[in-house]
Amino acid sequence: MSVTDAYLGAAEQAVLLLETPEVAASWVRPSALPELTVGGLAGHLASQIFSVDSALQEPARPDAPPIPLLDHYGRAAWIDAPLDGEVNAGIRARGEDLASQGASRLTGLARASYTEQRAALATCSGDQVVFMPQTGWALHLDDFLVTRMLEIAVHLDDLAVSVGRTVLPLPDAAFDPVLVLLARLAARRHGQTALLRALTRVERAPAAINAI
Repeated sequence: MSVTDAYLGAAEQAVLLLETPEVAASWVRPSALPELTVGGLAGHLASQIFSVDSALQEPARPDAPPIPLLDHYGRAAWIDAPLDGEVNAGIRARGEDLASQGASRLTGLARASYTEQRAALATCSGDQVVFMPQTGWALHLDDFLVTRMLEIAVHLDDLAVSVGRTVLPLPDAAFDPVLVLLARLAARRHGQTALLRALTRVERAPAAINAI
């Protein structure tokens, strides 16, 4: 299965969760994430789908060659930023702004975006370069879609927990690249030995093995 198909499988699960009555009924309540309502979290989850539209529409930049996927996370301003820092406050504000449209409107837009992407991505190549103006650098399309799958995987769980639903597992084709990416990020942060011990030697496992 291609990365595109894997992303579409993850995006479909995001849309299905956004469409559940539990999400709409909890829209203005606090989510499982600090300082974010359920609606704001739903907006942030939906924005992972919307960002693919933006990436496909953004003109290529000859002066911005694609960087490796791990370098993307090495440069990301939000990693290790404090909860009340400007970057994270901005992320929450954008989620809440999307949520202000209401549950029905937002979920309808997410469903329409997903449907259009099924056709649009079929015409794209995985090595196509996409420029991200919000970061100032570019990735290959396949790598960009892996970043979206990671966001979707994490926030599917956040949103499901927030509304008391059991999160459905992602298809293996979507989960596997997310797992590999998280393992590589965790190894880069804590070292190979720490990661190996966390997975195989609980008696010597470190207290934390977070990837991001």
